Amino acid sequence: MNGRTALVTGASRGIGRAVALELARRGCRVAVNYRNSRPAAEEVCAVIRENGGTAVPIEADVSVRDQAFALAEAAVRELGPVEILVNNAGVTKDGLLMRMKDSEWDDVLRTNLNSVFYCTQAVIRGMMKARFGRIIAISSVSGLVGNAGQANYAAAKAGILGFVKSAAREAASRGVTVNALAPGYIDTDMTGALPEEVKSGLIRSIPAGRYGLPHDVACAAAFLASDEASYITGQVLAVDGGMTM
Repeated sequence: MNGRTALVTGASRGIGRAVALELARRGCRVAVNYRNSRPAAEEVCAVIRENGGTAVPIEADVSVRDQAFALAEAAVRELGPVEILVNNAGVTKDGLLMRMKDSEWDDVLRTNLNSVFYCTQAVIRGMMKARFGRIIAISSVSGLVGNAGQANYAAAKAGILGFVKSAAREAASRGVTVNALAPGYIDTDMTGALPEEVKSGLIRSIPAGRYGLPHDVACAAAFLASDEASYITGQVLAVDGGMTM
């Protein structure tokens, strides 16, 4: 992957941050997208530069079509044609279905699913023309098996799976792969806010006996972005410690 340009959405923290750092470690130039957390995005870029890499922070709300396309254009302008796209941006607004507000449904679908469509559409033409591209979308085990209190989140993450398979069929003959990762319970800010009794119960449901780390997901993303994964497309890889096996 040395010298390739990667764009990672929602890269200022959590899984996105780990993906950006890992791709940079493997030689990619990285566009670090953020929506609100510029200091955090700049910190990610600083770490990459300190280790001899190249990275730029780029602000954009990828749930908005025009901003997603502007993000892709800025990445090309700053670093060169985007060859690797990691659709990671996401939010949660959990609540029981019977009480869920329209705004909570719309915000999660727009951020977690629409953004994948917008960002992929913004870069896929260039990838197909170049006959090389790696597109990776971060889904979730919630998209595979559902989760109480997350009808909006699970619907968005399940939608990513259908999108990935369809996009993969369209792009495969042009050297562009499209795959999804479905992380389980990963030790991030989202899971860190859970009560301890909930955490203990969740760990008992994981055969590996622990939460995953952002780095676990980042390494899986880096593999799918590599030349070694050129014959893998339209697939969903669960990074979940065995939860959904």
